[in-house]
Amino acid sequence: MNRKQDAARASDPTYWRRCLAALTGASVGWAVGLAITIAVVLSPTFIPPWPVLFGRTLFIAIVCLLAYTAAGQWRGSPIPRWMAQVLAVALAGPLATLFVYVLSTGGNLQEMFGNPARVMGIGLIGGSALVLGLIITLGALYRERDAQANAQALQFALERETLQRQTADAKLAVLQSQIEPHFLFNTLANVQALVEGGSPRAAPVLASLIAYLRAAMPQLQDGAPTLGREEQLVRAYLDLMHMRMPDRLHYAIEVEPALRNLTLPPMTLLTLVENAVRHGIDPSEAGGHIEVGARREVGSVRLWVADSGGGIDETKPPGIGLANLRERLAATFGGRATLTLHAVEPHGVRAEIEVADENPGS
Repeated sequence: MNRKQDAARASDPTYWRRCLAALTGASVGWAVGLAITIAVVLSPTFIPPWPVLFGRTLFIAIVCLLAYTAAGQWRGSPIPRWMAQVLAVALAGPLATLFVYVLSTGGNLQEMFGNPARVMGIGLIGGSALVLGLIITLGALYRERDAQANAQALQFALERETLQRQTADAKLAVLQSQIEPHFLFNTLANVQALVEGGSPRAAPVLASLIAYLRAAMPQLQDGAPTLGREEQLVRAYLDLMHMRMPDRLHYAIEVEPALRNLTLPPMTLLTLVENAVRHGIDPSEAGGHIEVGARREVGSVRLWVADSGGGIDETKPPGIGLANLRERLAATFGGRATLTLHAVEPHGVRAEIEVADENPGS
């Protein structure tokens, strides 16, 4: 049964097509180089002219190449592929040498083996083909194994990078889903306080909130918002908060126009502004001023939100908004982005985000 399968494989046209497809210009070049090397080395000791000797060595080198390729394309071999290729070349060199000399003597074995010069030629050419063929074969197998190892390592690195990117995207989506309800419920709580207090400003504030949410919610789902769109959200939010406490909240926004296309995680500045209103301006009876800005510096971009509210309360742990913002910055920029909080004299807090340039030396 195995002999029938082997015969079927050998007669399979797809098998020979694979063999021909496996032949490359480099492999044919190695075969020609092997033939030239043997012919040049043995030419001084041979009677036939150099073209005849080169023709013989070229035939032997091509046979060795075909044997190497055919053994490499063989399927279902009981021995490892590399071993089959080494054995194929080891047999092909001497056998091809004998075939060449059989042709040159017209099949007269007596004339071939009765002539000491021909016997020496068979030994020299066959031995040279065997030794050099095995050296080249082992070198080719080593290079192939090295190339496969490099390709596998590259594939693993690509898959690892893809998984890391997918993990970062998933983490960013989870963090964004956490921060959106946090912002929305805080804003609705402010509206609720106006309604319960019977304030005549409740209706216009609620109308402003509805208009704001209509504009903001599609942008909150955008995976790559820009600083310009973030500026619009911040301005709309501060307008809304100013309507709720017109005498206690004042603000200014200064963003360099050239930075408005900068990509940021969702709700970067809005988180800091909402934090400044909730923890800085709202608890203060006198209210305060909020300043929002962004500018280009040497090697980085700096964004900030400063308020003149009550300042940093060291007794309270950082809120979920700042913790999520730090994680979203890390997921987007890696170690290039930092978020720091500074006390402002005489009172207040300044939150700063610094994003270093990706290629500072370029």
